Amino acid sequence: QLQASGGGSVQAGGSLRLSCAASGRTFSSYAMGWFRQAPGKEREFVAGISWGGSSTNYADSVKGRFTISRDNAKNTVSLQMNSLKPEDTAVYYCAKGDRAFATTSAARYDYWGQGTLVTVSS
Repeated sequence: QLQASGGGSVQAGGSLRLSCAASGRTFSSYAMGWFRQAPGKEREFVAGISWGGSSTNYADSVKGRFTISRDNAKNTVSLQMNSLKPEDTAVYYCAKGDRAFATTSAARYDYWGQGTLVTVSS
């Protein structure tokens, strides 16, 4: 089970930190990712991190602004979001990958959290 938290409302240029707590099974051997879905749009990849945290990848739209990290001892994964823009407004989902290294395809993630809403106002 994945439980995402940390969403909220912020003005453009602000920051938020999303957290995802995993329970019920071991996630430390698998990649983790964050996706988002804006109203009327398809779910899109935001960031991914490999099982040990040594490899990360990001969508071009968030590179340099967002940072993904994980703490396997605590079974958590986080997404630090800085310099937020109105176009970052979406429901953000954390997900467990089905392999050790993160991919951008949602089809390669087999467990999903419930989502947390991020709203960025201009």
